[in-house]
Amino acid sequence: MSQGSNFVDYVKICCRSGKGGAGSAHLHRDVRTATGGPDGGDGGRGGHIVLRGNTQFWTLLHLKYRKHIIAEDGAPGSGGCSTGKSGRDEVLDVPLGTIARDAETGEVLFEITRDGQTEILTRGGRGGLGNVHFKSATRQTPRFAQPGEPGLEQWNVLELKVLADVGLVGFPNAGKSTLLSVVSAAKPEIADYPFTTLVPNLGIVAYRDGKSFVMADIPGIIEGASQGKGLGYRFLRHIERNSVLLFMVPADTDRSIDEEYRILKAELQEYNPELMQKPHILAVTKSDMLDDELKTEMSRQLPQGLPTVFISSVAQQGLSELKDLLWQAINTPPAE
Repeated sequence: MSQGSNFVDYVKICCRSGKGGAGSAHLHRDVRTATGGPDGGDGGRGGHIVLRGNTQFWTLLHLKYRKHIIAEDGAPGSGGCSTGKSGRDEVLDVPLGTIARDAETGEVLFEITRDGQTEILTRGGRGGLGNVHFKSATRQTPRFAQPGEPGLEQWNVLELKVLADVGLVGFPNAGKSTLLSVVSAAKPEIADYPFTTLVPNLGIVAYRDGKSFVMADIPGIIEGASQGKGLGYRFLRHIERNSVLLFMVPADTDRSIDEEYRILKAELQEYNPELMQKPHILAVTKSDMLDDELKTEMSRQLPQGLPTVFISSVAQQGLSELKDLLWQAINTPPAE
């Protein structure tokens, strides 16, 4: 399977939690006791369906073909005030950045952001109370007990938003995959045609003194992505989780660099205005074809107040300066 088919960031699953066990209506009997009182134990609770954050997972692929998740029922109570065994929970490991939604209402239930974090997606039914709970001064030998609660059955949607320090933003063919392959050990598919990248690629970028940060190559934006054109929505949601946005505009763009940056920014703003609060850095890619005079001339037409660096991934130019800018942006606390 190619990496493209391995990356799954959306699954819809039917979850059925376990039903609670019935309480027992047992009356105590032994060799010396012919008419003992109630001693029926409670039923065990039904199994929950639980999501657990796991840093070893990067995709929801393992859940793609598990459409029905069913937890175990609780066992009934028994005599001697014995409580029934609880149903086994069904625990699903998911990558960090997974959001759980109710499939019918679209309501966000919770999100998994930490390794080992657990959240109950579908709660199991409670076990019924045994007849020992219903004994009173006027009712010495109740011969009834509660049934267990039924489990829940519901459809849920799991969505993955990639968690990374730096998100690469640019039109197709801006050189994002090439940069990622040069500064990290990631091996994204690279070719000279638009939309080579169909899934987000993550790479660990080594920095000075053993430090590192995570960079995500988000698939290319097209104008109109914020309205859902092409695969727009699916890609844009990954950008929401990145701390710093690195805008990449090739030096040989048909438009001016300032104009292309503004179009990219407008797409993000229309999709989610909060993205404008993140630090932005501009990298002019494929700059090995520019001489110093041309760079100086282009610098006058760049957006004002925006940290900018000229880079060439192929010629390895400007990459140290770019890493310095990114590291500084990642580690600068946001202004209040």
